[in-house]
Amino acid sequence: MSKPRGSSRSWRERQERDPYVLQARKDGWRSRAVYKLEQIDQKERLLKPDMVCVDLGSSPGSWSQYVTEKLNGKARIIAVDLLPMDSLPDVEFVQGDFQDDAIFEQLLQAVGEGGADLVMSDIAPNITGTKAVDQPRSMYLVELALDMARRVLKPRGNFVCKVFQGEGFDEFVRDARNSFERVRVFKPKASRAGSREVYLVARNFSL
Repeated sequence: MSKPRGSSRSWRERQERDPYVLQARKDGWRSRAVYKLEQIDQKERLLKPDMVCVDLGSSPGSWSQYVTEKLNGKARIIAVDLLPMDSLPDVEFVQGDFQDDAIFEQLLQAVGEGGADLVMSDIAPNITGTKAVDQPRSMYLVELALDMARRVLKPRGNFVCKVFQGEGFDEFVRDARNSFERVRVFKPKASRAGSREVYLVARNFSL
């Protein structure tokens, strides 16, 4: 996620002081975002051996890295991002925009007819610093992620995505409840206190 140009120095300084950034470097994770997924998984127990997982907006790869390490490689992970991502064991990476028909078809082929057990998305738009611009962009992306989940999840599969509270948030949660038996909104401790980001955790997909 890019930052408004005027705040880039303060953002870098905050990163250098961030305990989760420092801990991620120490533990060998690719980004601090790993602790958000770890905290969600500790609460929800989403990861199971031999699962098929789709990771939307995967780069630099900490969520895929967490899944493959937590399950000792006993998972198939299909990751996609516009940005490049260094390879990981047991992760098939597709570089491109999953809104593109060719990339979308590539993802469907990779998942296979059996479907996915989990779709997870940590996608966020490039931030301008203008809420009236950033919020609609972020909601558009999470709606695309939910649509992807509906296309690839097997029955009783699960969906996790980052979403920013604001205009369109309540409607998105209601929409997710049309397709899942249980929908919860969770703010991991690793999310910064001042951030509007939360994570929607949707369990037990039903057609």
